[in-house]
Amino acid sequence: MTERKMKLPAHVLLHKDLSLILWKPRGVLDQSTVNEMVAFIETVEKRNSEPLKRFVDLSALDAVDLNFDFVFHVALGRRLSAAPKPAVKSAFYVTGPDTTHYAKLHAVLTDHSPLHVALFTDRAAAANWLGVPLEVLFA
Repeated sequence: MTERKMKLPAHVLLHKDLSLILWKPRGVLDQSTVNEMVAFIETVEKRNSEPLKRFVDLSALDAVDLNFDFVFHVALGRRLSAAPKPAVKSAFYVTGPDTTHYAKLHAVLTDHSPLHVALFTDRAAAANWLGVPLEVLFA
């Protein structure tokens, strides 16, 4: 990463030493929140030669205000922007039917791309898959 400081979106931690972006959105997950996070990820990708793994903890959400059309376009955009880059893992920690539904939809739409998306209901399994210490996912 360059030395220039990057403004982190709300509820985001960047662990450069682990090559990990940790995001735990709160409240209502809506289009503007997702767009802000996608813009941040794309900025990070442009500044780094190596991809950063992602852990998205959806357990603090009160509601999800998204729709198929929006998730489809985000996933398509991410597929296109990730195509020329090395593979990267994105782990989604899901705790309810809405978060599971939209994370699964994203996973299906990015399948067979450099974005390797997996859903977890257990943080330990997610940490193992990402290759990071479990305690980092509780930050």
